Amino acid sequence: MIPKSVHQISVLGFGSWGATIACLLNRSGYQVIAWHKFPEEIKEITHSGHHNLIPQLAIPRDITLTNDMSMTLAKPDLIVVAVPSHIVRLLFGEIKSNIAPNVLIVNLAKGIENDSLLTMSQVIHEVGAIESDRIVTLYGPSHAEEVALALPTTIVASSINTNASRLVQSTFSSETLRVYTNSDILGAEIGGSLKNVIAIAAGICDGIGFGDNTKAALLTRGITEITRLGVRMGASMETFYGLSGIGDLIATCLSQHSRNRFVGEEIGRGRKLDEILAGMKMVAEGVKSTKSAWQLGQKFAVEMPITDAIYHVLFEDKNPRDAVRELMTRDLTEEKPY
Repeated sequence: MIPKSVHQISVLGFGSWGATIACLLNRSGYQVIAWHKFPEEIKEITHSGHHNLIPQLAIPRDITLTNDMSMTLAKPDLIVVAVPSHIVRLLFGEIKSNIAPNVLIVNLAKGIENDSLLTMSQVIHEVGAIESDRIVTLYGPSHAEEVALALPTTIVASSINTNASRLVQSTFSSETLRVYTNSDILGAEIGGSLKNVIAIAAGICDGIGFGDNTKAALLTRGITEITRLGVRMGASMETFYGLSGIGDLIATCLSQHSRNRFVGEEIGRGRKLDEILAGMKMVAEGVKSTKSAWQLGQKFAVEMPITDAIYHVLFEDKNPRDAVRELMTRDLTEEKPY
């Protein structure tokens, strides 16, 4: 059972994407209450009227911003999950008893959990005891910085429940945000998570000083290995050529807003991963996702040479130039779609 209509929406996580979505929903006329972990930042945002990570994002006064989770979960029709992926398990372990049985969960978190190798909707289902047909994942090429400026953006609402995905579609769509639906939630989450791994590779290419030829090859072969893994896991091949696949991959690999591309670029310039991450205010999901992607490749016996290379660079201190050289000198073969 899902709600027939949406009036009040609770947003869990008020980082750049959570805040942007909260503001968009508020402008569409919904009553929005947002939970944020950091009380001092709540005071700062409330005082200034702007988000600290996206200064151009004005926060409407009628959005309720709080550190009180019980207040946040009191009576929503829909809960938006906008925390980093590695927080999702802990969060739902703490709040599962406070979630009403008919509330729809909309997941924005991108990532594959390390070791368990579960997608975010699978973690929410397992830990939060939420039925799978009450979970919708909302992915696609959507940098918060551009959505905040009301630049035209398209994303996809994926769920095994067609009614749920359509309700999210109508709730989130606006003049500047167009939402499509998709029933392949597994494929959407694999594509939307593993593209961050390829974005790190794209950044490394930029940091080293490679050109357009290299980037084009990387994106093409990157979506090939993501698709190869996804299909082996049971996802639909077509999903990876849509918004949560190639669309999200293009945006993340090319954009100046991409945190994952930034990590790769700094590595390509010779900096160490720990040093880079220590200086970042926002989370680069691709670092943890690289470990999960590598584990998935091993588990399903899927050839993923780019992912393997990035894993060795990030976690085994392999020289990026050596990794590229090894990629280029592998055994020659036929090009296949996946």
